[in-house]
Amino acid sequence: MTESEETVLAVEGLTVIGRPSDVTIVGDVSLTVRRGEILGLVGESGSGKTTVGLALLAHRKRATEITGGRVEVSGRELTALDERGVRALRGRAVAYIPQSPASALNPALRLRVQLREALHDGAVPPEGADARVREVLREVALPDDAAFLRRYPHQLSGGQQQRVAIAMAFVGRPDVVVMDEPTTGLDVTTQAHVLDTVRRMTRDYGTAGIYISHDMAVVARLADSVAVMYRGGLVEHGPTARVLASPRHEYTRALLAAVPRMRTDVPEAERDGELLRVSGLSAGYGRTRVLEGIDLSVARGECTALVGESGSGKTTLARTVAGLHRGAAGEVLFDGAPLPLPGRRRTAEQRRRVQYVFQNPYEALNPRKRVRDLVLGPYTHLVGRPADPDGVVSLALERAALPASYADRFPEQLSGGERQRVCIARAVATGPDLLVCDEVTSALDVSVQAEIVALLRGLQDEGMALLFVTHDIALVSNIAQRVAVLEQGRIVEYGPVGRVMSEPDHAYTRALLADTPDFAPEAGAAAG
Repeated sequence: MTESEETVLAVEGLTVIGRPSDVTIVGDVSLTVRRGEILGLVGESGSGKTTVGLALLAHRKRATEITGGRVEVSGRELTALDERGVRALRGRAVAYIPQSPASALNPALRLRVQLREALHDGAVPPEGADARVREVLREVALPDDAAFLRRYPHQLSGGQQQRVAIAMAFVGRPDVVVMDEPTTGLDVTTQAHVLDTVRRMTRDYGTAGIYISHDMAVVARLADSVAVMYRGGLVEHGPTARVLASPRHEYTRALLAAVPRMRTDVPEAERDGELLRVSGLSAGYGRTRVLEGIDLSVARGECTALVGESGSGKTTLARTVAGLHRGAAGEVLFDGAPLPLPGRRRTAEQRRRVQYVFQNPYEALNPRKRVRDLVLGPYTHLVGRPADPDGVVSLALERAALPASYADRFPEQLSGGERQRVCIARAVATGPDLLVCDEVTSALDVSVQAEIVALLRGLQDEGMALLFVTHDIALVSNIAQRVAVLEQGRIVEYGPVGRVMSEPDHAYTRALLADTPDFAPEAGAAAG
């Protein structure tokens, strides 16, 4: 057996249960990964993906226990070691790249300190530590000069933070790297660069990679093989080309059917009267200008998507329209009447008609309030005390495709998709004419994402207009009628979705489309 064919990771019969309920969270999972290969571990939220990923480091979430099976990395069985022995191998034999580098990196330490700590004792001679740190920074396409190493994590963009997390995982040249949704929330250009970096470094280092994701298009582009998880077990496992082109399990087929495909044949719809017009809008933070010369419109019942890289100004534009950004100037007309830019100068009726759904449903809902109170709060403030509060809540939940019984639940009793539906229910309860959606599907698995998109389409059919911020360009062609492409605070392309997707005029739009991982099962495994 050659080195390239060596099995680096072997998992047999892995079982994890919850305590004290003794419920099986992961049951009898077995898989292998060879040196230089990447296994895509996919499935819906709650399927056990992250639990398996953590178990590969002989780690477990609180109130869970690894009760069976073995995890072997380069011939060393992690599950047979005590805590001290496992800690000696973490970061050396097996490393971890978290989903959110912003929360994983220590905000109080400079990058040089954190990267040197990741080398561990004895990985390289002390005099060679800085040289190794600079080498790995160059490998992830980051500056390696002293000024960059003096930075703190908050001084980096999201893409730079993710590359630092990758560098920390690879700096010790581990045998296995577990990657837990490392590109969720990144724009397509940054995501493409990160994926290329991961692919190249696993091959160059001869590292086995486990890529945990709900994004099937990314897995199709990156992984050599795919393992599909459902309710804590593996239901399908095989080469990427075979699994995506000829799935054998019904659940795998359902997952693939939910993936949004890039469409270029979207017909141009007739516009039903202008609801929102933005003219000559500029916005910034202090002296830094984020938006300049923005002109766009949204018709009744129409969805206009805002796309572009991180930092292009999408969210600032959305927040300005909703009255949540202070440093803005320009003209906004809503239903033909001027709409003040600061929200505090808007009337209750104006605020009722424009509602906002935030990106992160875990942070947008007060954990101490029941769903009933979360929905009634904005309604009471903007419309008044309802004669039938239960009717208002039931109708809002129904419009968000949730049963009325959810009114008595707290956010912690809901899944991520259900929390996002509650956020939508809260927004639509006041009967708005425009719903501003800021990356509302970015953290959701594909099946829940498809349900949320269907829900938003239904609201459009009822006459509600949408301003839809997203970095998922494939999703744009499945929900929007018009699209505005932002680059460095300016709209560089704007028009019907079908035309922009099929015949983009601007080089930046063409670059975004080229970087978008378009899911095509027949294309097979990752390139290269």
